[in-house]
Amino acid sequence: MKALILVGGFGTRLRPLTLSFPKPLVDFANKPMILHQIEALKATGVDEVVLAINYQPEVMLSFLKDFETNIGIKITCSQETEPMGTAGPLALARDKLIDGSGEPFFVLNSDVISEYPLKQMIEFHKKHGGEASIMVTKVDEPSKYGVVILDEETGKVERFVEKPKMFVGNKINAGIYLLNPSVLDRIPLKPTSIEKEVFPKIAAEKNLFAMVLPGFWMDIGQPKDYISGLRLYLDALRRKSSDNLANGAHIIGNVIIDKTAQIGDGCLIGPDVAIGPGCVIEAGVRLSRCTVMRGVRIKKHACVSGSIIGWHSTIGKWARVENMTILGEDVHVSDEVYSNGGVVLPHKEIKSSILKPEIVM
Repeated sequence: MKALILVGGFGTRLRPLTLSFPKPLVDFANKPMILHQIEALKATGVDEVVLAINYQPEVMLSFLKDFETNIGIKITCSQETEPMGTAGPLALARDKLIDGSGEPFFVLNSDVISEYPLKQMIEFHKKHGGEASIMVTKVDEPSKYGVVILDEETGKVERFVEKPKMFVGNKINAGIYLLNPSVLDRIPLKPTSIEKEVFPKIAAEKNLFAMVLPGFWMDIGQPKDYISGLRLYLDALRRKSSDNLANGAHIIGNVIIDKTAQIGDGCLIGPDVAIGPGCVIEAGVRLSRCTVMRGVRIKKHACVSGSIIGWHSTIGKWARVENMTILGEDVHVSDEVYSNGGVVLPHKEIKSSILKPEIVM
């Protein structure tokens, strides 16, 4: 089987992290976002993944070469020279996706994190015999999204309603599709939206079916959702009673700590924290609801909550970093400095407090 991951553009919503790495390579729960998807695809029996990308393909490919070998999956790129929307990239990658077998292929949006029930999706697709399957997820505020109206018994999609003003349903497109090769014949080689142009036509022919995603779902393309997504991801690990979760007197709730990280005495860590490889957390540090990426040093008695600390940054003694502070790569926060929602670009030194949310260039 084959799969296409829609990688797309510049990852502006996750700046300053995406100033250092393309968004799919930004760490989430201690591994690059895209690796969660590639591993799930491999486990389902996919042997070739095509990345639809319009930005820094060299960086992506050189980085993913190691994973090709480790996971045992073929990874190729299909590069857009202009943004092609969400369907155009499929037309562009047509020759890579069609191998004459007639087998359906997966399409995933690279920002989506979930438990990827892809095997169930294959069974669902075979059972209904339609042309395309999409995964939908229930949300509390459907008015922010495009809502999918479907027959609850068969899963047949009736129509789509974009950002409804009144309640019509609470299921939205989850960005995970399984498509027959014939869908490619419907897509012109030009910028096209799969959600607004392709799927409504297939639904009108009664050939589009939706499966309700079991478990959690989050689009982690922006910082607030990234932090919520980490909580959901760690909750799912807890439900599976995973060995990856840390435990001990200094841990509260769900926490993952890379085995190469060093944790000092008297720290209190959790809930919902990820600590990456090579990090040094000195004595008496308090961490909650945050991601600490590879090579970060947090000095004695600092406190970090609700924030993302980028690669190789340093947080000084008794510093306090909170309220969706995002530090880019190699940022150094001085001792006793307070950051309230500062968004700091890479390679900066912060010597005075950031008292209200602002971008520090």
